[in-house]
Amino acid sequence: MMKLENIIDLRSDTVTRPSAEMRRAMHAAEVGDDVYGEDRLMNELQNRVADMLGKEAGLFIPSGTMSNQLAIRSHTQPGDEVICEYNSHIFNYEGGGPALLSGVQLHPLLGEFGILEPGQIAETLRPTDHHYAQSHLITLENTHNRAGGVVYPLTMIELIAEYAQKHQLLMHLDGARLMNAVIATGIDPIAYAEPFDSVSLCLSKGLGAPIGSVLVGSADFIDRAHRFRKLFGGGMRQVGSLAAAGLYALANQVERLADDHRRAQELAETCLDLGCLENDLAWTQTNIVILTFPKSNAAEIEAQFKNEGLLVSVVSDRRIRLVTHLDFGDEQLTIAKETLKKVLG
Repeated sequence: MMKLENIIDLRSDTVTRPSAEMRRAMHAAEVGDDVYGEDRLMNELQNRVADMLGKEAGLFIPSGTMSNQLAIRSHTQPGDEVICEYNSHIFNYEGGGPALLSGVQLHPLLGEFGILEPGQIAETLRPTDHHYAQSHLITLENTHNRAGGVVYPLTMIELIAEYAQKHQLLMHLDGARLMNAVIATGIDPIAYAEPFDSVSLCLSKGLGAPIGSVLVGSADFIDRAHRFRKLFGGGMRQVGSLAAAGLYALANQVERLADDHRRAQELAETCLDLGCLENDLAWTQTNIVILTFPKSNAAEIEAQFKNEGLLVSVVSDRRIRLVTHLDFGDEQLTIAKETLKKVLG
């Protein structure tokens, strides 16, 4: 059996472990009761993310899924309709939460590389008629996971926001990997967040914290989300150590995302040479690489990778995902490329 230290894990950027420096920050953190609003570091983290994204207030959430679901619950009423992209995380990977927790129906639209256009939404918008669920919220995802880490073009976001404002629709951004988009493009995070009424930023993916997301928006919106966080069971007590991890990640592990993108590009080039890269290299824009196989044997290939010490994620019977992260360095990159060639060559 292969030793743990010899395994290269590219299943997700959530598999990272806190660095020694982050652990020291967590160990030294002062704590207070966050339910009473008395955890100083948590208040600092929430304000830091809100300021970074140009919003009035922020709220720490245990997971990205809960953060998205709190946004939906806080923006809608039961019976409303939420427009999303067909391959989005909210539609595919959140357990049917919108139906159970918010009583809303999702209307998924298939975008090219996960990107919707205003015309698609216009064709979908429900008329003001008692026969129909009323469209109330649009959710976008940046970067887009199942599209292979594609960056949502800011110009398209702004066009959708213009349409949404004209038709009194709210906007939520699942920005789990938003900082990947920021580093890939050089665009200020405030510019990406400005068109949205709420944004969820994940700390435990590329940023490398062990847990948590921060949901931001107006003060009134965050007040509603705070109430629903309590209702959903997400209120926590002495969480200063988690806030310390998030603050360390924001201070030290954002710019280094460029290294993840560079390594993903090298993996993509290798996969292109092997004839299994799903998209053109131009669509490998951040830290995710999607492989595709015509024989629908992704599970079999995943097992072969695992036998060679490389862990990958099966997306479907034809697709496999590789995700680079801060625990995947250049030495492992060399080994991973050789493993790709050995299994797929």
